[in-house]
Formats: sequence, C-alpha cells, structure tokens
Amino acid sequence: MSINRRQFIASGSAALAGAAAAQNASLPFLIGGQTQPLLAKGKVPRIVVCGGGWGGLTVSKYLRQLAPNAEVIMLERHSTFFSCPMSNKWLIDVVDTQFLTYEYLRVSERHGYRFIQCEILNIERDAKRVTTSLGWLDYDYLVLSPGIRYNYEAWFGNDRRAAEATKARFPSAYMPNAEHFALKRALHDFKGGEWVMNLPPPPQRCPPSPYERACLVAWWFKKHNIKGHITILDHKDGVRPIGLGFRTAFEELYKDIITYVPNAHVKEIDPFAKRIKTAAGDLKFDHAVLMAPHQAGDLAWKAGAIGNNAEGKPTGWAGVDPLMLNLKSDPNVYVIGDAVGLVSPQFLFYPKAGHVANQHGRIVAKYIAERIAGRTPKGELPDNLCYMLVNGEPREAIAVQFDYKINGEGIIEQTQLDDNVRRADLVREDFRWFARMVDDLFA
Repeated sequence: MSINRRQFIASGSAALAGAAAAQNASLPFLIGGQTQPLLAKGKVPRIVVCGGGWGGLTVSKYLRQLAPNAEVIMLERHSTFFSCPMSNKWLIDVVDTQFLTYEYLRVSERHGYRFIQCEILNIERDAKRVTTSLGWLDYDYLVLSPGIRYNYEAWFGNDRRAAEATKARFPSAYMPNAEHFALKRALHDFKGGEWVMNLPPPPQRCPPSPYERACLVAWWFKKHNIKGHITILDHKDGVRPIGLGFRTAFEELYKDIITYVPNAHVKEIDPFAKRIKTAAGDLKFDHAVLMAPHQAGDLAWKAGAIGNNAEGKPTGWAGVDPLMLNLKSDPNVYVIGDAVGLVSPQFLFYPKAGHVANQHGRIVAKYIAERIAGRTPKGELPDNLCYMLVNGEPREAIAVQFDYKINGEGIIEQTQLDDNVRRADLVREDFRWFARMVDDLFA
C-alpha cells in the first residue's frame, strides 16, 4: 500500500503527539507538563489569581473570606514575596531583607487558598484555561495581577543583546527581587563618578519613588564620602508628584550632588559604551539606573487583555471597565494593580503603587463574591498614600495622598494633596502605614 504526502505528514504528526503524551506521562509528578491537567475542577466556582504581588495576595485573602465556598488558587513564579515599597530604604540599610520578604506558602496556608509556584505560559480566555509549566487548569473567574514589564523594544527594537545587557548591568529595580539585589550591590560597590537615573514617560510604577531613590543614593554618597554625582533625566517637564518637596530636598540637602534635568526624552542608549543620548543632551556614565518605558506585565499581553487607542494600536495597558475593573471584552476577567489602563479623562491612570494594588484586591474580591452570591456588585473606588524618605540623618520624609470620587457625569475624579515639608513624623507615619499593609496582606 502506498502512502501519499498528506498521509505521511498526518501519521508523523500523530506519532509526534503520541510521543509527547508518552513523554509527559513518564515525567515525575512534581515536574508535570503543560499538556497535562494541573488540578481537576470541582463543582464549586474556581477563581484563579495570576500573580502574587500586593494585589494578588490581597484578592486571594479576601476572596477566601468573602466567598468561602469558592476555590481560590494563586499562581506565582517566585516562592518568596519581596516588597518594592520600602525597598529604597533597604538599599541604604534603613531596613533589612527580612523586613521586606514573606513566604508565599506560609501565607496561603494561613488564609486558606491554594498557592502553586509555577510559570504561567498561556491564558485562553475562550476556553477559560490557564496553562502553566506544571499543567493547565480551568477557571470560572480570572484575576490578573501581572504588575509591569519594561518596554525595552521602545529603546532597542529587536536588539535583544542590548536589552539584556541593559537589564543585567543597569537594572531599574522596579520588578522584584533580583534587580534590587543587583542595584544594592552596585550602590555599595560604587567608588565615585557619574551616576545617571532616567525617568520614563508616564504612566510608570510608583511615580515619586525615583526621586526618593535619587535622594537616598545622594545621602549614601555624603555619608560614605563618595565623590559621586547624580544626574536625574526626567521625561516630564518638571518634578511631580510632591514637586516642591523634592526640589527643596535637591537644593537644600544635595545641591552639589544632584542635577535635575527636565524634558530629557531618551533618544538612544548604549549600555556597552555607557552612554545615553536625550533631547536635553548626552551623557557618559559610570553607573546608571535605566528605566525603560513601563507597560502592563507579560501576563496581560498573553491574556489578550491590552486595550487599544483610537487608532486601534495597543495602549500597553489593560482595557478595563474604569469602575468594575473587569475587561471590557470579558466580564469574568479582572485586572488589578499596576496593569490597569485608562480610568479617567481627568487624570488618566491610577498611580501604579502597592497601596492601589491592595485597594484593588479588596474591591475585586467583593465584586466576585457578590457575583457568586447572585447579586450585582456596587462599584467602589480606591485611594492612595505614599511616603518618600528624602534624608537619612536626620530621617525626614515628604508625602502625597490621592482621593477619588465619581462626579455627576459618571467620571472618576482625583484629588491630590502634596505634603512638601520634610519632617520626622512622616517617617514614623510611613512605618505605621507599612505595618498596616503587612498586617492586611499577611496576618
């Protein structure tokens, strides 16, 4: 019997599929394989939470409290949580590593949800399925808490070598936690010279924190008699938020160390020659904290959750209902934290901060619990609060608060209150705020 080309290809494909299945079947249980089911789905509603940052931890805890009959599974690639808030203080040894880290498994056992450490490979919203490095699992509701990604493509296009060199040698340390350790080593090993920090175009993760970091690096230079100079290259036309407070700190505390440059739009970066070109001028540096433009984290892209602008091009951020925080194209998929896209024509985006992610987690847990109970959820709004340490000795901080309301036209409005006077009592308030957040996330 002769076999034509189509039959040959079909038989070969079947053989390959059979071989793959056999190979997966022979894997040890804890290795698993992405073509195998990870957890069989029962009769109760299943909520899968993708990402274990401030938002993912919060929504998982509160879902167990508010929807006790639902199954809650949190998927996260790391075994240990590392807090970005307070990490600038950790860079200069104000707090230690233990202060910022918690074990995911211990936290999940305390609150009664399931934690699985794995890589999330794909999300099929049509099938309501998440594929991981350990296998796939189905969901009824999906919560995406993916944080951010660095849009190195905006700087380097398809030049992977330049992007990888920049990330490895000059990390911005806005994604935990290896980058933070690399930056801390760089700071503690720095012997002097030009230290460059750029700020990307808004929106970015924790908008005031690069200015805080510049102040604390400058304080470190002063304390350790390091002959270093810091240049802040800001994409914006001025310091904000807490602009007056930071500008005063630059002038009064670090006049001979910090130079602030506005409208410094990045045009070109050479991580090998240590050179950066901007619209405000070019610089050579000895070390740099290079912040590529921010976008919603990889998982939002894999889930097809990115919104489009008026021209039909991707915005880089999740296209959510501004009030309900579910995808406009899929009411059973919620996005919380930094990845959330446009929510208001007045202020555009919520601040991409841990406090907001925590608030989003609480809110979405209520929404899903109400829907499981057969009720229509009532919309809620977050708030935000940030404290920024600007001096190490004496310890002094400034702060900013954001409040939100819905106006008569149904638009979310933001009120911003800058506290520009640096003082010690704001440092104490900062530590009390963090203690409340830790208690809410982990206790």
